[in-house]
Amino acid sequence: MDYLAQLQRSVDFIEANLDDELSIGDVARAAGISRWHYQRIFRSMTGETVKAYIRARRLARSLHRLRHTELRVLDIAIMAGFGSQEAFARAFKKAFGVTPSHYRARGGGPLVEKTCFDEAYLRHVASQEAAREPKLVRCEARTFVGMRTRFLGPDSERNNIAERLPPLWDAFMARAGEVPGRVPDVCWGIVEQPDPEEDELSYVAVVEVQGEVVVPEGMVRVDLPAALYAHFEHRGPSAMLDHTVSYIYGAWLLSSGHRHTYGPDLERYGLDYDATSPDSVIGYTIPVTEM
Repeated sequence: MDYLAQLQRSVDFIEANLDDELSIGDVARAAGISRWHYQRIFRSMTGETVKAYIRARRLARSLHRLRHTELRVLDIAIMAGFGSQEAFARAFKKAFGVTPSHYRARGGGPLVEKTCFDEAYLRHVASQEAAREPKLVRCEARTFVGMRTRFLGPDSERNNIAERLPPLWDAFMARAGEVPGRVPDVCWGIVEQPDPEEDELSYVAVVEVQGEVVVPEGMVRVDLPAALYAHFEHRGPSAMLDHTVSYIYGAWLLSSGHRHTYGPDLERYGLDYDATSPDSVIGYTIPVTEM
């Protein structure tokens, strides 16, 4: 089964359970994809988070109930997953410009509502991306040493990358010279999800180490097994790196004939990286296997 079919299976699951409690873990399991990677693929393909999509679909269903049923607004609010009629009314007005009561009083009417994604739409979106092929590289086992933090990424509505990653890099770069046997001129960011049931991610700012491994106090060791990697180059400001990641997960991975192994993703910062230059290059690498 390919990723697009798995995404469609998850969308069908959402539609069948809109009136029930829905966790991202449940939806990811319905797709047969790990929680973190499911969220990244979903947002890359649709431009929104899973939670935002579910909320919009529940509001769209509430439009039909307001117009075609005699259910109380409070009951419709609860069915849409809101804890109170007031919270539902605020979200409804923000989405549609009128309150639920006003919408019902005027007998409904045309409003722009969130439609349900189907597989034809998802395949169309994937086909529109420019063809950018990565280098497929088979790497031997490697060892890294660096400093770790936890964060919530762009796929979470509580994204705190700006609070966690820059201070980590500042602290690590001030101490990178303490790591014996480090490979010069290249630093790496290693991204993984420690707990598949949680949104929080692990990020380690590291250097690769060759020979005897000595871990300075306050640092950690990371061992990566031999693997096949797809290596992409992001050109331009680092603030735009997420666009490259969206392309990787939202277009290339879906039609490449490869699957993510669910191992860590790697960011590469070499001599061609310059945070102030429009010609800066960041490598982004994902571990893959052939389908």
